[in-house]
Amino acid sequence: QVQLVESGGGLVQAGGSLTLSCEASGSIFSIYVMGWYRQAPGKERELVASFVGGGRTNYQDFVKGRFTISRDTAKKTVYLQMNNLKPEDTAIYYCNRASGPLLSWGQGTQVTVSS
Repeated sequence: QVQLVESGGGLVQAGGSLTLSCEASGSIFSIYVMGWYRQAPGKERELVASFVGGGRTNYQDFVKGRFTISRDTAKKTVYLQMNNLKPEDTAIYYCNRASGPLLSWGQGTQVTVSS
């Protein structure tokens, strides 16, 4: 069973940057189409960035141009580079499959953006 461990979150001022990492266990990780989700207090968890097959990526409009998803298959790691962070980006960030049955959620990593 694949386990996901997110890291890299923290407290940053508006306009700052963070890079999140999601390390997965399990040998079949490389075939999954992965994405980054976030859940803000009192809100539903939402997909913000993902791979969509063929190496292409997809972003929600509210992060487009600021966030970049990437992966290192050999390291079984997916990254989320976040630039020009805004207070509304404050949330717990998780990685998981972007299509197909979801894996068990990791603990997530907290991102807090101060104004």
